[in-house]
Amino acid sequence: MKVILLKDVKNIGKKDEVKEVSDGYASNFLFKNKMAVPYTKGSKKVLAHQMEEKAANEAQMEKEALELKERLKDMTFEFKLKVGKNGNVFGTISNKQVLQALANEGIVIDKRKLHKEDAINSLGTTIVKVDLYRNKVIGEIKVHVSEKE
Repeated sequence: MKVILLKDVKNIGKKDEVKEVSDGYASNFLFKNKMAVPYTKGSKKVLAHQMEEKAANEAQMEKEALELKERLKDMTFEFKLKVGKNGNVFGTISNKQVLQALANEGIVIDKRKLHKEDAINSLGTTIVKVDLYRNKVIGEIKVHVSEKE
């Protein structure tokens, strides 16, 4: 029997896939647990419509990520750290501080999207890479660290 999966099912397939399964498995497990629906003309149309909406939504999200990437390209975030007499820097700029500076500009990014594991602890400009959309759109955040008077 052909079914359309409503959820990911282990060893069967992913959501929105059409799979061939035994009649008993479909009726006793998949339909009962609302994990699948029978593959009919009506359900085929609904699936096609959902896939179109999903593709349009994905395209919109990628477009927004590209716009954000362009916006970040023109921004530089300034931080100040104390510097000792011999040039040693006291303190670091953490990912949390970078995310807070972004939030102050109205840009909200998940901390897991930053590609900088360690904190920034040197003077000058550092580029922090950020995943804006599923590793397809990678933005760059410029962080400039200068000496605190």
